[in-house]
Amino acid sequence: MEHSVYRLEIAKIKAIVESLLFVNERPLGLDELASVLELDKKEIESVTEELIGEYAQQASGVCIVKVAGGYQMCSRPDNEPWIKKMYRERSKQKLSVAALETLAIIAYKQPITRMEIESIRGVNIDGVVKHLVDLGLIKTEGRKEVIGRPFLYITTRKFLEYFGLNHLKDLPKLEEFIALAEHEKVTVPDEASGENGSGAERRDHAVGAMNNENETPNKEEVTR
Repeated sequence: MEHSVYRLEIAKIKAIVESLLFVNERPLGLDELASVLELDKKEIESVTEELIGEYAQQASGVCIVKVAGGYQMCSRPDNEPWIKKMYRERSKQKLSVAALETLAIIAYKQPITRMEIESIRGVNIDGVVKHLVDLGLIKTEGRKEVIGRPFLYITTRKFLEYFGLNHLKDLPKLEEFIALAEHEKVTVPDEASGENGSGAERRDHAVGAMNNENETPNKEEVTR
């Protein structure tokens, strides 16, 4: 990539990167930052990593983190109690227990069909899958070459952003991921999805079924 007519000083590059991250609510990748500044990606990466270190050393209320393969400016985690107190509720849309369980199965077994998910969960998940697709947390990625050629589902970049992950390889252990349901405020009652049995029973069934399989979770980086 050609450089600008004049070469920006490092301090100015840092200031621009800082501003770009500040005004964007989503993570910015190196390609996007390099395109805006018309500089080499390696130079942008070096400057951004320096910024991360500088923020880490400061007693600042914000920091720069790696999320979904890009960089994002956000508030420091230890300030979360005061932020929650101000807004009363977390701003991101909350997921039901059923949605979290289904999302966990897709994250660890992708690409996976709807029937394969139902086999693991033991219940019909049509409504849950549609809801996750509508939220942009999962999407279809081709079809499985079997009778009926069912759609295959995978997680999206937005999934990584929602859970603050940089790559799928950063996923916690299955039990820890499923346990997120224990701490989420459920906004959609499980009864509305037509599922039978308690949330704990279904969760135990899903974990047991997945642990009994010998497949290794696919944790390749998602950049879609």
